[in-house]
Amino acid sequence: MRVEIWSDIACPWCYVGKARFEKALEAFPHRDQVEVVHRSFELDPGRAKGDIQPVITMLTRKYGMSAAQAQAGEENLGAQAAAEGLDYRTEGRDHGNTFDMHRLLHLAKEHGRQDELIQILYRANFAEERSVFSEGDERLVELAVAAGLDADDVRKVLADPDAYADDVRADEREAAQLGATGVPFFVLDRKFGVSGAQPAEVFQQALTQAWGERSPLTLIEQGDADACGPDGCAVPQH
Repeated sequence: MRVEIWSDIACPWCYVGKARFEKALEAFPHRDQVEVVHRSFELDPGRAKGDIQPVITMLTRKYGMSAAQAQAGEENLGAQAAAEGLDYRTEGRDHGNTFDMHRLLHLAKEHGRQDELIQILYRANFAEERSVFSEGDERLVELAVAAGLDADDVRKVLADPDAYADDVRADEREAAQLGATGVPFFVLDRKFGVSGAQPAEVFQQALTQAWGERSPLTLIEQGDADACGPDGCAVPQH
């Protein structure tokens, strides 16, 4: 079974939702047969790469709330994250464009290191003092290397704005086609969708239902045909 997760590194509920989903997946009896793929979704795709703001400033301008309201929201998110065993800095974080991070996640997917990289990026953005936005490309190189990627490969991608750009845009178009208007957005076997950072129990129910409703394979047979199996291959008799 395949689970696709559309998310953004700048999305705190994606950070929390991933932890809740993984809690459900850990308890799922068939977890070893579940493939998880992370898909790209930018919350702020029009933001220029160099446009970096404090999170509180971004929230007040984007949503028209007061600084006190924005800070209260961050405190609530911090409590929600802590409940899932996650560190979360409620003050001093910044916000910027995540397109390059999504491009690197596609690179990581090719090397089987996608989940490692997204978790490292989440932690760097939400829990660590150093910014993933203001320190430039070398900060992303450092994080990608920590996830198991080759530094030269990472630098090549960051130096070429077209590298994996089509993959990111394709993910975003697909999200729109599936009806995703926000993230996190979980799609199970392209049959079931779960929107938002739901409790682990909801993810457990979704995994169980999706597993139980997998379509059995319909075989189309026309007589006996030669084939190979664990015991060897059929030997022609004529």
